[in-house]
Amino acid sequence: MGNYVVSARKYRPDTFASVVGQGHVTQTLKSAILMDQLAHAFLFSGPRGVGKTTCARILAKAINCESLQEDGEPCNTCEACRSFNEGKSIVIHELDAASNNSVDDIRNLIEQTRYVPANGRRSVYIIDEVHMLSQAAFNAFLKTLEEPPAHVLFILATTEKHKILPTILSRCQKFDFRRIRVNDIAQHLAHIAEQEEIEAEFAALQQIALKADGALRDALSLFDQLASTTEGALTFAQVLENLNILDYDYYFRALDLVRTRDHSGLLLLLDEIIAKGFEAKDVIVGLTEHIRNLLVCQDPQTLKLLETSEQVRERYATQSQQLSASFLLNAFHLCSEAEQKSRHASHPRLVVELVLIKLAHLETAIRTASLPPAETAKGEKKKP
Repeated sequence: MGNYVVSARKYRPDTFASVVGQGHVTQTLKSAILMDQLAHAFLFSGPRGVGKTTCARILAKAINCESLQEDGEPCNTCEACRSFNEGKSIVIHELDAASNNSVDDIRNLIEQTRYVPANGRRSVYIIDEVHMLSQAAFNAFLKTLEEPPAHVLFILATTEKHKILPTILSRCQKFDFRRIRVNDIAQHLAHIAEQEEIEAEFAALQQIALKADGALRDALSLFDQLASTTEGALTFAQVLENLNILDYDYYFRALDLVRTRDHSGLLLLLDEIIAKGFEAKDVIVGLTEHIRNLLVCQDPQTLKLLETSEQVRERYATQSQQLSASFLLNAFHLCSEAEQKSRHASHPRLVVELVLIKLAHLETAIRTASLPPAETAKGEKKKP
């Protein structure tokens, strides 16, 4: 067995500057360190895999760094930094509250805070998934969190801030971590691909980033999974196939068929998609999102909200100008209803087929509804 290390660990940031997509947090933390205005307790909250624990570790390392850089970054060369990087630090402690959530665990932690570290260093306690602590553990923690010893600093991290007691929240300086933007994740993956000597299409990396939904750790896991199935090259087609993602080209084709009122073509396209192994209910979810993207692209000012490649963005912009806003709004409403129905239907394909037929004749229905009552009645009389 080799010494393979997953990318999430191998390329884990060790400075604030290398943290992806959280500049609003890292800049504030560096300023607080340089001005020596650190709070005694921090709360890092946000979605999974966006850098909360990573930033907590870098902050803990910077606080105890013996040769802090002028910009507030840890040097990573002094004894304190090296001992932390090697997992041997005796002043930085991590507790996983998911598995250590009892009142006894917190009492043991409080007991540890009484010991003053040597060389004037500060003891930093990182409590991950802090929302998992029991009610009794929270209560036991309150007094120490409010007035900890001068040498102690707490960093709490959570994905579910709303589950934490208000009395805990009021004692912490709070930082909200954001989902990371698609292009930021894709750029980071491109850097890793270069380091690993993997040829990767940028569109493929963007698709991985989209699938990760703003979580860099998830994106790195997907990247490792896909890199292991390729021979030094990663293409957009491989990503779609391995992650079982439907190519957005199908949705562009679907809207072109809707525009030409070709409901037979739509049914054949759906059959082609299902034959590839996709579920009908997944198709309607993707079609709803596609229509949403077209609505966004109708205004050049909101075009930037679409997180995808420049080439795909141009395709969206072109197709959005071929369809009216009223049509897209009605189409979005129809697809949203069909999406809800397909989740509980015994035959989801029938639900999707029906909405595709409705979409093909939606423009005619909108035009008829906009006619004056007299003209509508005249048209009905002409029918045989």
